[in-house]
Amino acid sequence: MEGKERSAPPGEVTGAETWQRLSAYGYLSAPERLEYIAVMRVFCGTLLADLSVPDLLAKLAEKGGPAAALDAETLTRRLEELVRWGNLLRSTHTVKATSISEYQRSRSRYQLSKLGERVQRDADEVLGGADAAREVSSELLALVDRGLREIAATAAAPGGADPQRALERISTLFVQFAEFAESVRDFYAYLGQVLARYDLDSAEYQGFKELLLDYVEAITEDVSFRAPRIAAHLDAVWPHLPALLARIDAHAAGIGALAEGLPETRVQRSRGRDFADWEGLREWFTTTGVHAGQVDQLRDATLRALQSLLANAKRMLRSASGEMSRRKDLLRLAAWFDAAEPQEAHDLAVAAFGLYGARHLGVAPNPDRSVPAYVSWWTGPVVDVPVALRERGSRAPRGRAAAAEDHSEQKRRLMEQARQQAEARQAAADELRSASGRFEQVRLSVPAMRLLLELLTTALGNAQLHKDARDFLLDGAEADDADLGIRLTAWRTPGRSTVLRSVDGDLTADDLTVAVENASVPVVGEASA
Repeated sequence: MEGKERSAPPGEVTGAETWQRLSAYGYLSAPERLEYIAVMRVFCGTLLADLSVPDLLAKLAEKGGPAAALDAETLTRRLEELVRWGNLLRSTHTVKATSISEYQRSRSRYQLSKLGERVQRDADEVLGGADAAREVSSELLALVDRGLREIAATAAAPGGADPQRALERISTLFVQFAEFAESVRDFYAYLGQVLARYDLDSAEYQGFKELLLDYVEAITEDVSFRAPRIAAHLDAVWPHLPALLARIDAHAAGIGALAEGLPETRVQRSRGRDFADWEGLREWFTTTGVHAGQVDQLRDATLRALQSLLANAKRMLRSASGEMSRRKDLLRLAAWFDAAEPQEAHDLAVAAFGLYGARHLGVAPNPDRSVPAYVSWWTGPVVDVPVALRERGSRAPRGRAAAAEDHSEQKRRLMEQARQQAEARQAAADELRSASGRFEQVRLSVPAMRLLLELLTTALGNAQLHKDARDFLLDGAEADDADLGIRLTAWRTPGRSTVLRSVDGDLTADDLTVAVENASVPVVGEASA
């Protein structure tokens, strides 16, 4: 009906509620904003506490600052405004007073609202944040890769994943990803703020150039390397995701049970427990037909940053060579010409532009015709001036540029070389898979031994060493190659050695067992060496 607001379905924010939420930011732009912030900080320093005007006066006087000199009447007006904006709530606390004056002082008590606490926390974060470059937590991307690989392996295992362990891994994964994504956004926001400046001197430009060419390149390369692996893990876990989330909800419903019992109550669950969270994670690393992924946007942002850096470099070069805009100086010179007499105008032209009566061209004379110094140029021999120098003032030759060099044959050779190397590595991987479990009985080829040592080095680098009641153990000593579809697993076996034989020689690994298998097969138990 006209004149009435459309009723919103449960969970949807209406226009009136949006207006109320935005009103919670009103105290940050009020003339007395410093007093309001001091009051809100007192409330944010408590948990489930309601405060009266005398309590607030004592706490504000103790903290000092712009609100320390407020009287009770002024403070009451400030509190009522905060209640109207939705930052505070009137408390229902029962007042116990021994006199009428004490009741009048303590009858009005206030407590913090959820929206008010969130707004003040965000405001303190903005006020306390340093205007500096935030380091990108790129190491978290490797942890996200490893966590997704573990979730995909457990979800595809027979019997499904343990819901408690899956919940722990999912919560850890989304916390790590949120921290990484936030650090990327903060760093590139700072980068855009810096590159928008046009007052960089040579020292600042040199520093930012090294920042872009080294640090940004390292970030982009790391993200470009990890993104396909993370996207592959997401594709592997995606068919099992609805059943996995349902199993976790059945095991630990958490605060989500309120959404079923109280339909009018909106519940914000922890990250990773809703399917929409996983869709957002997938959109970050995957490009769809609707929009580009965040990885592609990261590459585009890096390219724009480099273009801005080049624009700053050109500006500094123009400044050093005197090629900056001279519009203001030329207008002033034109005014001088307009007011000058003819002879003064000639003097101005000579002083400003060096336009003398004759042009002196540096043309070498004919060595066969020697002209004495006392001969006048008026009666002397004529020197042939090249047409390019006479018409354009330049000796540079003109004409068609040379054709671009054809590198197609070189590209073909490089592609053939890359194909042969890939085939050799694939053959080495097939040889390792066939020899797994009987390394002591076969003699590996040189490429297979090189690939085995490469995977073994990576696995031992990823391992974590810990000690139990009897001996030291290795955890997570795994390395895989997604392109080759191969995985190497190593674990410590005291008193047992593994002999790796090859054409170049033998390698004995004491107290260590090694197994090689397909990357798609999860490791269940020990494999014989």
